[in-house]
Amino acid sequence: MFSIGDFARLGLVSVRMLRHYDGIGLLPPARVDDATGYRWYAADQLPRLNRIVALRKLGFSLHQVAELLDDTVSVEQLHGMLRLRRAELAAQVAADSARLAQVEARLRSIEREGKMPSVDVVLKKVPPVRVAELTALAASYEPEDIGPVIQPLYARVEAELARSGLTVSGPGIAYYEDVPDGVLVHAAVQVSGEVTGDTELQVTFLPGLPEAATAVHHGPMSESGTAFNELARWLTDNGYRGGQYAREVYLHCPPNVEQQGWITELQIPVTRG
Repeated sequence: MFSIGDFARLGLVSVRMLRHYDGIGLLPPARVDDATGYRWYAADQLPRLNRIVALRKLGFSLHQVAELLDDTVSVEQLHGMLRLRRAELAAQVAADSARLAQVEARLRSIEREGKMPSVDVVLKKVPPVRVAELTALAASYEPEDIGPVIQPLYARVEAELARSGLTVSGPGIAYYEDVPDGVLVHAAVQVSGEVTGDTELQVTFLPGLPEAATAVHHGPMSESGTAFNELARWLTDNGYRGGQYAREVYLHCPPNVEQQGWITELQIPVTRG
């Protein structure tokens, strides 16, 4: 038998927690000394304690833990719950990391305010191009919603191109449009030739832009705020209006997760206004 202190150390929990579990009937001690009131625990109670702690860390309430333990949760079931919780936590960490990157990018844009522009804006005509594309829905145009959609979408485009019979003839072009449920993301690549294989790709002509204010951004798209700031300033200073989402033309995209070394041209359709 183990004292409550020894049992707490063996179970990697606090004495206070064991007293609480005893108080609610979740893990009563094996024996209580009638004279002193000291709690004594047995070694075969450790598996139940381990299950309690594991289920609590999985996010279950104490009431739910009690019900699950009464139903005798198996090791296999606990493993399944743990894998699910691990996936949820990994997704949360990824989302938090992306959100932090966006905040840092915004801060860098703020730090550059009032300094000499580092991005040149060019007004030009953009010709129509033939593209093969896939589309998917994003909740909004915010980077944390676009990124998780467009990255796997381009991975699918690359896989489909390999079996389509089409030849890549120019850089990828991402463009966006508002739809009732959010923003429709188009992951397109300029192509030539004819489709000879079974593919999900849609081949279409992307219309040209009579006038577009363009700026070249170097680095991850998450840090494109400076380029957009310069585009906005140029539009104001030169009497133009932009009423659509910018097209993203991926001029140079070395394969790396951080998008270091990327070169992207942003194209905003404009009119005199």
